[in-house]
Amino acid sequence: MSSLLTALNPEQLEAVTLPHQSALVLAGAGSGKTKVLTTRIAYLIQSGEISPHGVLAVTFTNKAAKEMIARIAAMLPINTRGMWIGTFHGLCNRLLRAHNQDTGLPQTFQILDSADQLAVIKRILKNLGADDEKFPPRQVQWFINNAKEEGLRASQVEAYDDYTRKMVEFYTSYEQQCNKEGVVDFAELLLRSYELLTRNEIIREHYRGRFLHILVDEFQDTSRLQYKWLRLLAGPKTAVFAVGDDDQSIYAFRGANTGNMREFEQDFRIPRIIKLEQNYRSHGNILDAANTLIRNNNGRLGKNLWTSEGRGEPIRVYNAPTDFDEAAFIVDEVKSLRAEGVQLSQIALLYRSNAQSRVLEHALFNASLPYRVYGGMRFFERQEIKHALAYLRMIANPEDDNALLRIVNFPARGIGLRGLEQLQDEARQQGGSLWEAMLKKCRGREPATSGLLKSSVGMGENKEPDRPRRGIEGFVVLIESMRQVCETLPLPEIVEHMLEHSGLIRHYQAEREGADRLENLNELITAATAFVHEAEDDGLAVFLNHASLEAGEHQAGGGEDALQLMTVHSAKGLEFHSVFLSGLEEGLFPHDNSRNEAGGLEEERRLMYVAVTRARRRLYLSFAQSRMLHGQTRYNIPTRFIEEIPQSVLKWLQPVQKTAPWRPQPVSPTQEVAQRPPIREMGVKEATASPWRVGQNVVHAKFGAGVIVNCEGRGADARVEVKFGRNGSKWLLLEYAKLTAL
Repeated sequence: MSSLLTALNPEQLEAVTLPHQSALVLAGAGSGKTKVLTTRIAYLIQSGEISPHGVLAVTFTNKAAKEMIARIAAMLPINTRGMWIGTFHGLCNRLLRAHNQDTGLPQTFQILDSADQLAVIKRILKNLGADDEKFPPRQVQWFINNAKEEGLRASQVEAYDDYTRKMVEFYTSYEQQCNKEGVVDFAELLLRSYELLTRNEIIREHYRGRFLHILVDEFQDTSRLQYKWLRLLAGPKTAVFAVGDDDQSIYAFRGANTGNMREFEQDFRIPRIIKLEQNYRSHGNILDAANTLIRNNNGRLGKNLWTSEGRGEPIRVYNAPTDFDEAAFIVDEVKSLRAEGVQLSQIALLYRSNAQSRVLEHALFNASLPYRVYGGMRFFERQEIKHALAYLRMIANPEDDNALLRIVNFPARGIGLRGLEQLQDEARQQGGSLWEAMLKKCRGREPATSGLLKSSVGMGENKEPDRPRRGIEGFVVLIESMRQVCETLPLPEIVEHMLEHSGLIRHYQAEREGADRLENLNELITAATAFVHEAEDDGLAVFLNHASLEAGEHQAGGGEDALQLMTVHSAKGLEFHSVFLSGLEEGLFPHDNSRNEAGGLEEERRLMYVAVTRARRRLYLSFAQSRMLHGQTRYNIPTRFIEEIPQSVLKWLQPVQKTAPWRPQPVSPTQEVAQRPPIREMGVKEATASPWRVGQNVVHAKFGAGVIVNCEGRGADARVEVKFGRNGSKWLLLEYAKLTAL
């Protein structure tokens, strides 16, 4: 027993050796929560208070569950097979299979993953004749899963309008289909398990008598239904040991409810919260930054991380002129760290949104630094980007069969598999491409390899189709019209035109969780704009070759030492020697969307807290005064979160220019860095005189005639706002717009 307890600090020891009672353990980042959980289980078993099969331990990932089991096996000479340690979904699956007759499920019921579930929903919507534009399948999927996570069957969902009534109808049909096929989705596992325990007292009391100790990891991430499931399992004699950190609750969008911690405290009459505040990961300056930052949130349970490891290095802050300068700085610092002996795998580049990775990936590609995108894909390998690139490839060369097959029915335009198979057969017989087979099918005669289908589809030069077209004819018209319009456009406007007319933007706008994909698509315009700046030949074909090269190289293999790129959400639970946190600007971090959500800003601050506490020894914070978004330059102010960090722990890496719009602090000539400038005065550039004037009439190759209503910026950043009549107002970068004065 002494060997289990010797390495514990006083607070950890108190938690591990608690008598038979429920407890709430507030475990700060890097405070050894997994160690406490596993040691608590080992202590209960070794002391004889329970058998290995009398423990129920719940966590959120299979990886965490496996680590827990491995640690227990290393502490005790017992067979851990058969112990109830796993995720909520895994344990519910086990419960339902043990009592399938009571749940109405076959013994061999199958579990639908997200893709399988979506396929079932699409099939149901098709059978019901639903309009997939008004009721996108992914939106229906979200509605069903959200209702289940609230503990509601279709018959229990209140419908106040026609739209919701239709969604309830789809939910009802989906339930019937799943019951008929004997399949369940992930949300169903928990809901059906909860329903089983609610209505079957014999089964409920059996498990209450068996599991006298329930231990829960990452308690702050539990949803309402998960908490209700735990309460059902916990009988009057059950001790629930909940470990969590309300300051690291960053999954509200998945249903996580930090209110469960307060409710647990009351429901289980917790006399005192045990706080694990000693941090074994980070140096003092990093912890001071995290502690001071998170104190700005209200309603916290409250804790203050500390370490015995000393102050450590100051947090380095870099104020970059542009996002490209920011990326170049990060690359230079990574090279320096590697020269100091830090492994690339111990260096993380974090960002708030996936789209921000593109500039970083490009800089790493140019510097030949291997990297790995953790929990995600490289920019040019993301699904929505590959769709967009396929459209661009068709514009550049419609004979590209691979590109055609990828997008011919995406977004859906009514082209079935059978029709495609027939086209492929015809193409093989003719010895030509699928595109040629399509043209022949539309025209009913031998095709020319280019040109708009005027006679066949009723289109005139530079006009929209006379009527909406779907199927193969609609696809041919779309590609030919885009090819014709894009002949005279610069590269960034080709990308913008393609996104607007291909239907990709509309498709992802209809998805409830399509915001990240839309950001990535808009970032593709920025990538094209940056490519024009850098490349000698800025043609579409050259850009596509560049995208292929960047996608295919420098994503490290499994055994190669490589930088770790990831969103802050993906970084939770991880730690690194050095962490770069980039894009710290208002609107990016905190994200614009947080302003419109209740508690959104506080969740963003918790996200920042998580990011800061990933670093063990060195932390870099960086922001850019200007950043190119959607192909246009945006001027930024630094995030408020930097203001909330004590300035005594920060080290600013760039000198303050005499012409800067802030008041520099006096520094000695030998001082390495200048003092921090007041943040709210930074990052604003004034517009200067332009050869274009407000009120001037102009012509644009794509949008036609218009009048300038606003001008701003200078040099490469100069842009104008032009009102184009039926096309509305557009902001255009003068370097690429190629306007003609009337």
